[in-house]
Amino acid sequence: QVQLVESGGGLVQPGGSLRLSCAASTSRFNIYAMAWYRQAPGKQRDLVASITPGGSANYADSVKGRFTISRDNAKNTVYLQMNSLQPEDTAVYYCNAAFRPYYYWGQGTQVTVSS
Repeated sequence: QVQLVESGGGLVQPGGSLRLSCAASTSRFNIYAMAWYRQAPGKQRDLVASITPGGSANYADSVKGRFTISRDNAKNTVYLQMNSLQPEDTAVYYCNAAFRPYYYWGQGTQVTVSS
């Protein structure tokens, strides 16, 4: 069992930035593919960005050029740097760890973009 704890969410004005962190309780963090998902009220949970154990990243089209996912295997932590935030980025952001057939989720952190 892997526990994931997200932090860094909050209220930010349009055009602002936030950095989310997700700390994993495992000594084998380096074998997990990590990802960030988000879920807005009344909508499905969507993939925002993912990063392989080797560090290759992929992004949803809606966040390309604005968000950056990274990982620090020494700290068992994955990050999501979010720049140029817009109201449509408002959602609960969830961290995910995957090593087939195992998948783990964090509890989520709220990001609200509003003036």
